[in-house]
Amino acid sequence: MGNIQRGLENLKRHIKVAPEKPGVYRMIDENEKVLYVGKAKNIKKRIVAYSHINKLPVRLQRMVSEIHRMEFIIVENEAKALLLENELIKKLEPKYNILLKDDKTFPHLVIDVESDFPALRKYRGKRNDKSKYFGPFASVLAVNNVLDTVQKAFLLRSCQDYVFHNRERPCLQYQIKRCSAPCVGKISREDYHKLVREAVDFLDGKNTKIQEELSQKMQEASDNLEFEKAVVLRDRIRALTNVQNGTMVEYANINSCDFVALARKGNMVCIQVFFIRSGQNCGNVPYFPKQIQDAEDGEILEAFLSSFYGEHVPPKEIVLSMELENKEFLEEALSAHINTYQKGPKAKLIQTALNNAYASIDRKVAMEASVKANLEEMARVFDLPRLPKRIEIYDNSHIQGSYAIGAMVVATPDGFDKKSYRTFNIKNPDITNDDFAMMKEVLTRRFERMSDENRPDVILLDGGLGQLHAVHEALKDYDLSGIAIIAISKGPDRNAGKEFYHQVGKESFALPYQSAIAFYLQNLRDEAHRFAIGTHRKKRAKSITKSRLDEVDGIGAKRKRDLLNHFGSVEAISQALPKDIEKVEGISKKTAEKIYNYFHN
Repeated sequence: MGNIQRGLENLKRHIKVAPEKPGVYRMIDENEKVLYVGKAKNIKKRIVAYSHINKLPVRLQRMVSEIHRMEFIIVENEAKALLLENELIKKLEPKYNILLKDDKTFPHLVIDVESDFPALRKYRGKRNDKSKYFGPFASVLAVNNVLDTVQKAFLLRSCQDYVFHNRERPCLQYQIKRCSAPCVGKISREDYHKLVREAVDFLDGKNTKIQEELSQKMQEASDNLEFEKAVVLRDRIRALTNVQNGTMVEYANINSCDFVALARKGNMVCIQVFFIRSGQNCGNVPYFPKQIQDAEDGEILEAFLSSFYGEHVPPKEIVLSMELENKEFLEEALSAHINTYQKGPKAKLIQTALNNAYASIDRKVAMEASVKANLEEMARVFDLPRLPKRIEIYDNSHIQGSYAIGAMVVATPDGFDKKSYRTFNIKNPDITNDDFAMMKEVLTRRFERMSDENRPDVILLDGGLGQLHAVHEALKDYDLSGIAIIAISKGPDRNAGKEFYHQVGKESFALPYQSAIAFYLQNLRDEAHRFAIGTHRKKRAKSITKSRLDEVDGIGAKRKRDLLNHFGSVEAISQALPKDIEKVEGISKKTAEKIYNYFHN
């Protein structure tokens, strides 16, 4: 442990000048590395707590001993303090902050309520204030189940705009009673918007009221001998009834609530989040925070909430498995009620979340034991100096030299580290048909950017001896000590499971067929291949879009965007008639003819 007295003196020196306002503080060591980033409603009052050294856990005592100086950023309110803290922690990764590896984006349902005939669709990404969002859903399966119900009950379209604007007769969705066919005038704009409002009410949890209204309309239709209309209303009521029958009693009266439970076993902590929206369980997700050594459960949970809801929109209520010291600050920052319950339905649900958290720890321990066993076997088979902590796997992708890219994926003892994945656009146009030369360029560029923090233990190449020697030749001027370079080539008849492995100075060999280590290495290679192919396809699609639309005289970025938003793809634009193209806002008759002529001459 560093010099506690000196660290305390540095801390107290900064307490004297600390602002008594909301904001973020940074603790920095003598090497100018950030030790810790924190937030506070009153910065001065918050950092005074660190001066009571005997009340701090050992981890924070060690942190105080390393303080050389501090920096403060004043913000307007608690919400901005939380967002800034989260942003700085993700950027700086201070060694005394609890870190959350959160690269998940959750699917939502979205309705653009301001359009003439709003569509109901699945959505991931940033929110647009003009649309109405429902969720999050923990999985695609969960969002698909709700989407299926809403389509049956409210008959909203789900097609893309370019399909909607170009239909001449109803599609299959109308035939199977999942759409009201506004595309061909089967329903008026006014009546369609009534369906939209009903769907929004349903997704907001007001389904009992909707069923009563539908029952009344069905009776009126029946009394007026409008039997076809009555049948449609009956089917909609059945869809809603099925939802109610499938809703568990404990969820029924919960509109917008997350249940967040923390479980600890030994040195491992899991935080389980259950999403409940409109009386529906939208799924659950486990998280395993990092850098939690000596941290108390309350500190971990508070750090998780700050980080998680800095990235995701909080619900109206957050139910926790334990009380928090800084509950009031978080409530103001998140604009949400934070509660704990000792009895009642919500107490049972938080206990369910807690049980799932413990079960997730058990599964993770079993999985890590399996991965560790594979890494130990890998170290033995390839004579590695130590258990590999960072494995980089490389692959190339191109079509006859076009859109050539190199891809790198990263595997660790915790699994694939997707934030560390990288793609390399091949810069030398003369080598895009030469896999050996492409791999040389990729590895050279990678090693030029390498640091002690991201130095790999193993480089795994998708290729044979040619790739292996090409890479060694490219890296001959770099320090390769402690780095094993391994090439994996297809076996006889390209049979998965019979691959050959190659290292310089060693005889090539195959691993036992269907052995655990063989499956593990195949999985690493296949992930690199999947990532390379996916990146290549995106680049190719982007290039096609750019080369075909940008060459039309008079089509700038805005018109290009409007055309794509209207038709959905360059292919659809190329097949459209001038009169259809002219319907796009900002496209004159002359420009529409110019676009049509470009694609047809």
